[in-house]
Amino acid sequence: MSRIPTPASIEASPAAAQPLLEAVKKQLSVVPNLFRVVANSPAALEGYLGLNGALGKGQLDARTRERIAMAVAEINGCDYCLSAHTYLGKNLAKLDDAELAANREGGSMDPMAAAAVRFAAKVTRERGHVTDADVQAVKAAGYSDGQVIEIVLHVALNTLTNYVNEVAKTEIDFPVVQHRAK
Repeated sequence: MSRIPTPASIEASPAAAQPLLEAVKKQLSVVPNLFRVVANSPAALEGYLGLNGALGKGQLDARTRERIAMAVAEINGCDYCLSAHTYLGKNLAKLDDAELAANREGGSMDPMAAAAVRFAAKVTRERGHVTDADVQAVKAAGYSDGQVIEIVLHVALNTLTNYVNEVAKTEIDFPVVQHRAK
């Protein structure tokens, strides 16, 4: 059971959050529990959607973004996000089970994507305290300075949702995937 109430519908959410949730529904056809929990604070929902939308227009493709989300969710132990991103990774980004497993381990079957996921995992584990060699490695794989910044922001965005879901104990509304015990 969720520690923070999940509004049962868009209409049951705070008035200022309702247009934002309507936009989510238009884009996804549903409003996942994460969005409804965050809607308890319309300002937080607006901030989350704003950063998510801006990064969606960035230089990293959807497949790489999903790979990063999987690695971060595994490291942070967030079953809600693992469940959501496994579903999105399979159905939207068209990642196969072997790739998703590699992402959870902090890597990828694709050599260039592997550099991004390894860097994202390092940023997550080290809370941003990476080395010069870590930055040089991701850049040597072909990532620009702007893409390196986007990887860091994807780590931050996914950590944000991981923490919200863990604090709230958001009810998982995707096929359930559990993090590996550490």
